[in-house]
Amino acid sequence: MQDENLFSDFFQPGFVPHELPQVAELLRARTYIDALIALFRGGEDEVFVRLIVLREIGARADAPRWSPQDLQAHFAYINQVKLDTVLKRLRDYGLLVWDSDEQMYGMAEAGRVALSSLGTMLQFAEGDAELGYLTSQVAAGQSLGQVSNEVLLNLLARLNELYADFEAALESQSEFQIRAAREKLEKVWQWVEKGTDVIRAVLTDETTDQRVYQVAQSIALAQARMLRLTSVFHRRLSELASQRVHLGQSGLSTTNVADWLRRQTQASLAELGRDLILYHPEPHFVVSDILLDIAEFEICERERPDNSVSDMPQSAAAQEVGAVEAERLLAAEALYDELNQLAQLGAGSDLPDAVLAPTYNETAYRLSLLSLLGDAEAALEKSVVADIVKLPLRLEAQTELYEPDHPEVASISAGRLHPL
Repeated sequence: MQDENLFSDFFQPGFVPHELPQVAELLRARTYIDALIALFRGGEDEVFVRLIVLREIGARADAPRWSPQDLQAHFAYINQVKLDTVLKRLRDYGLLVWDSDEQMYGMAEAGRVALSSLGTMLQFAEGDAELGYLTSQVAAGQSLGQVSNEVLLNLLARLNELYADFEAALESQSEFQIRAAREKLEKVWQWVEKGTDVIRAVLTDETTDQRVYQVAQSIALAQARMLRLTSVFHRRLSELASQRVHLGQSGLSTTNVADWLRRQTQASLAELGRDLILYHPEPHFVVSDILLDIAEFEICERERPDNSVSDMPQSAAAQEVGAVEAERLLAAEALYDELNQLAQLGAGSDLPDAVLAPTYNETAYRLSLLSLLGDAEAALEKSVVADIVKLPLRLEAQTELYEPDHPEVASISAGRLHPL
């Protein structure tokens, strides 16, 4: 029975809170919400003891009913007075049922629901728990044909938050932030893949509600954007690696030095700078607001590993360009010269004619370069690959295969290069 005075202190006079759809939906599940309130109200130690007792009682599947003697023997490690208090609270709030005829305790429906929810949450205690938990909820609802619009909206919001964080890392141009963001993307990627299968099933179900269908479409678009980020992170880190400055023949780079400095204490940094800086630097070209934002991030928000190696790496000679890298550079330059002539003439070419080379490896490499034509991210690089990407040519690939008369290439995709 609904309590008319339940929200009397929170809403304006004359307003009926029970007429709100949000309130009505919560009141329908009031039994289960009251059970969770009973579990989690109070101090942290009280809550943990209640959860321990309830989980142990619910875990005995072969004999689900407990006598008071069974409980005393099983929970001998808990103070007897405290155990009685916990059992009374669980019984009073409908998580446990007491059979006075048989003098036995049993799990109530609300207790089973609370344990099930808690068990699902505990499975995702590591990694990106929120994304994994939300994806599991969507998958469970889809398998039962009851996908919750609220859970879908929460999943969409989390995907958008992650994408915004990844974009911020890319815009920062910080190698450390980009690496941390890429590691986080790899951790959550398994849930994105599982969510893709679930959303595909929701979109192909003809009985899906229109609101759920629209949110599922938005989730599919968000997942597609996340998929694109994998290549963007790899390309941006490659750009940063090409800009890395090596310190003479020591084998060290500016990244090694920056990483080592980040792991030093304030005292050691002060000792390093002693007698080196004779006056306080005043960089007037730095905007104070931006400087403050960066300092706040470095001091307060950056996640640092608990166990980190702060020793400088051993010095070693800088690596020379290997034969494979040199061969690829020559192959890319040769391909650029050929394609540049086509672009200047405004002529097209069949894909096999533009790609085929004396060896299979060179042919495969040339084909991979052609697949980057028109890629806006790759065009930002300063290399011969970027020059190829910016050529006014468009690749039109076909599903058919072409079988050339070649000693190492048995077949290749048919297609054509068109001038823009």
